[in-house]
Amino acid sequence: MNQTTKQFPTQYGDTQGHKKSARVAVISSSWHRDIVANGTAAIRAELRRTSSPPDELDHFEVPGAFEIPLHAKRLAASGAYDAIIACGLVVNGGIYRHEFVASAVIDGLMRVQLETDIPVFSAVLTPWDFHEHEEHRQFFSQHFVKKGTEAAQACIETLASLSKLPGRDC
Repeated sequence: MNQTTKQFPTQYGDTQGHKKSARVAVISSSWHRDIVANGTAAIRAELRRTSSPPDELDHFEVPGAFEIPLHAKRLAASGAYDAIIACGLVVNGGIYRHEFVASAVIDGLMRVQLETDIPVFSAVLTPWDFHEHEEHRQFFSQHFVKKGTEAAQACIETLASLSKLPGRDC
């Protein structure tokens, strides 16, 4: 597991209007690392660009997308993170059927957030067709930039929205 930490300068509000430090974990799969890394880089860039980025971003790398939900569950259960973002690429081929792995990963991530009350965002792409030729590699590399940016935006907006709800201190 690879972990790096990035400090961010600002904070988001809690339910009493006070400023609270946000901590976000990104879990990415190393399967097709050269493509998936574009999503992780886009998440970092968007969180830096936003007017209310989290104070810390920790990055964890796992072998493949199938391993992401367990790591997300453990990170959420630790109480150390306000949000988790997952990045991975699930493609046809290999020993598992594409639909089986895609469903297991996405369902697992949804269960984690519902069971732990920690928001989990997915930039796990599950294309029907992916081939190792340059055209697909380039397309998905660029698409991960878009999806990473969208996941980071959803993370910041959700943390801000949750901070306004009564109940659990977000």
